[in-house]
Amino acid sequence: MSPKEFFEFAKKHGADMVDLKFTDMLGTWQHCTFPIDTWDEDTFKKGIGFDGSSIRGWQGIHMSDMLGIPDPNTTKIDPFFAEPTVSVIANIVDPITLEDYTRDPRHVARKGVEYLKQTNIADICYIGPEPEFFIFDEIRFEQTQNMGFYQIDSIEGAWNTNRIEEPNLGYKPSYKGGYFPVSPTDTYHDLRGEMVREMQKIGIAVEAHHHEVGTAGQSEIDMQYADLLRISDQFMWYKYIVKNVAKRAGKTVTFMPKPIFQDNGSGMHTHVSLWKNGKNVFAGDGYGGLSEIGLHAVGGVLKHARALLAFCAPTQNSYRRLVPGFEAPVNLVMSARNRSAAIRIPMYHDNPKEKRFEFRCPDPSANGYLAFSAIMMAAIDGIQNRIDPSTPLDRDIYEMSQDDLKNVPKVPGSLAEALNALEEDHEFLTKGNVFTDDLIETWINYKREKEINELALRPHPYEFHLYYDN
Repeated sequence: MSPKEFFEFAKKHGADMVDLKFTDMLGTWQHCTFPIDTWDEDTFKKGIGFDGSSIRGWQGIHMSDMLGIPDPNTTKIDPFFAEPTVSVIANIVDPITLEDYTRDPRHVARKGVEYLKQTNIADICYIGPEPEFFIFDEIRFEQTQNMGFYQIDSIEGAWNTNRIEEPNLGYKPSYKGGYFPVSPTDTYHDLRGEMVREMQKIGIAVEAHHHEVGTAGQSEIDMQYADLLRISDQFMWYKYIVKNVAKRAGKTVTFMPKPIFQDNGSGMHTHVSLWKNGKNVFAGDGYGGLSEIGLHAVGGVLKHARALLAFCAPTQNSYRRLVPGFEAPVNLVMSARNRSAAIRIPMYHDNPKEKRFEFRCPDPSANGYLAFSAIMMAAIDGIQNRIDPSTPLDRDIYEMSQDDLKNVPKVPGSLAEALNALEEDHEFLTKGNVFTDDLIETWINYKREKEINELALRPHPYEFHLYYDN
């Protein structure tokens, strides 16, 4: 879409306001709204000024001025404003140098797409994420000097079978019993359907929606795979739509990886394939139907997985989900069909167009622009260096002894470990200047200072159970 077509689109839909959106370093949308008559075609060249020092992980107060350059190709009608409003995503630029801002996550994805083409390995990277989330009725939390707690409630919570609901009909998904039940146990079919329809209105292709394993409203909506930049944009819309449709219905949604104790966490299994001249270069006659290139790509992701998780499982809470001994993909191996491995090769069909690998460690707290780009960069490094993915593990990992598993590499046990791994292993990310040392250093420092150190200062409620009367 050209700038001229942008204004024609707005006029066609009767929109007299435009909402400019961009993504902060951690993956949250920010926005500012303007009367559309304050914009002209030059706005798409000169941009809109804003205070970069107020955005997490960005500029200092002494260098706060930034520019947002609208990308007309991202034009949509925002589905949640009372009056028709055009929405457009911005790329971030330094107003002095007029260069793209290295800490803009969308810029990282754009550079990644260009770098892939430069390698001549492929000309497109398709990503298919499967974000999971919880739909709650209420969430309460607080942290002060003398108090720290959270409390979750859900009409579907297994803990509510004894609640006075006048009448309580008892249809509550049990712990780990929420996978694929029909109504009346699945009470969120219509709400998820509403989310899907809002996604379709803005051009997101959806493959399926369903209840997930967890009690208390765990759900999944699967977008059809798309090229890396487009799917990263769509992931932002996905979160925005899911949360706002839920709010409209008096519900609240969280993409927090592990909100409920002793039940499944929310992951974001991520399917990846590389294509060149319209052909899937991962398709072949090797293990799981992968080509040599595909197997080397898997090798790259497994080699760099510990560092990747600093972007793909980027919160302290992520490692409440990635715990050994439970149904979590903590073993850094590949397997055909086996969902207990970090990388699964789906075997539903033998169509070469559908051949891909599925990286099962990421979760939906990730910034899609950074996480998807990092996975692609690890795959490229594996192909360039012909990295062996090692022997596949096709046994049921949960039935293996600790002696059997002792030599199987594991994911990091904490965000701190993942950040240490990223600090030691990030050269594969900086190829082609896709990720810069500045972005990686800023990410590591922010996570250590604002999350790890802050959590370390606060007593955990369970510590009172363990230690209060010692």
